[in-house]
Amino acid sequence: MVHSLSDIRSKIDALDTRLVQLLSERAGLAKKAWHAKGNVAAYKPEREAQVLRRVRELNKGPLSGAALSRLFTEIMSACRALEDQLAVAYLGPEGTFSQEAVVKHFGSSTGGKPMASIDEVFRAVETGTSAYGVVPVENSTEGAVGRTLDLLLNTSARICGEVNLPVRQCLMSNARSRSAIRTVYSHTQSLAQCQQWLSRHLPDAERVAVVSNAEAARMAGKDKRAAAIASSTAAALYGLKLLTRNIEDDPKNTTRFAVIGAEEAAPSGRDKTSLILSTRNVPGAIHDLLTPLAKHGVSMTRLESRPARTGRWEYVFYIDIEGHQLDPKVARALAALGRKAAFLKVLGSYPVAG
Repeated sequence: MVHSLSDIRSKIDALDTRLVQLLSERAGLAKKAWHAKGNVAAYKPEREAQVLRRVRELNKGPLSGAALSRLFTEIMSACRALEDQLAVAYLGPEGTFSQEAVVKHFGSSTGGKPMASIDEVFRAVETGTSAYGVVPVENSTEGAVGRTLDLLLNTSARICGEVNLPVRQCLMSNARSRSAIRTVYSHTQSLAQCQQWLSRHLPDAERVAVVSNAEAARMAGKDKRAAAIASSTAAALYGLKLLTRNIEDDPKNTTRFAVIGAEEAAPSGRDKTSLILSTRNVPGAIHDLLTPLAKHGVSMTRLESRPARTGRWEYVFYIDIEGHQLDPKVARALAALGRKAAFLKVLGSYPVAG
């Protein structure tokens, strides 16, 4: 049966009316749930992960699972803001990829707090001036973010979530043309992610590393012979022209961020646990250290080594494993690891990023 445009629009209007009613009803129930919990923190990473997974499972199209996830993240963010205005610290200033990770994970109704360094993000969470923080952990092109790993070793904060953010690097400037650019500002990681493109298209421009991509955009805005590599958001914020989009060398370029907070996340049904450990200095120590994982059927998804900074050529190992630390087989594996390792710290268990 063929419907006229006016009929289709009438049906859309009716659905919109129903959607508004349902969203209002959902927000009211969210407020009741918050009061039932004793007005404690409105953000529960395990619960929000379960909601998003269920939405993706129910989806029959034509909207993509990613699109529905974004919509429901914003719904939960708006409902959460009725109960409790979260403060989430991130590496600033405004316009960084860290800020984009905050919005992707918490939604745009969350209050972001830009910090001058990754150290300050950790400090804000540790002192309670921010409920949560978002810090970069690793990039698919350039590997681990060393400063974050070093700070995780000694922090009292716990990892309670993760965000995988596709990183689309853009060249921006107020120069008359690309040939007029003499300096390119960006974060060290971004410069590395775009080094092949820079070598082909701006081989004579000086590359200057700064504390963040947004700071690079701010600096480039003051010099018509300079450019920045940053997000398209930063270009709009700092009044720069977008010269070229997507200049990253790897089109699948992705940065993984950790969400840190004071509390542990409860099991969500599909979790990951992050650890730091070190071995005793004996032959075969690393092999022996990982044996409990295999023995108890726990899969390891990441292994990263870092100098222990003792000055004695010792290393610590950052490991991600599948499962929550409260899962029986994971708990048994961790207990066995604790007996073998010279040092063991569980950084936290948290829902796997969707």
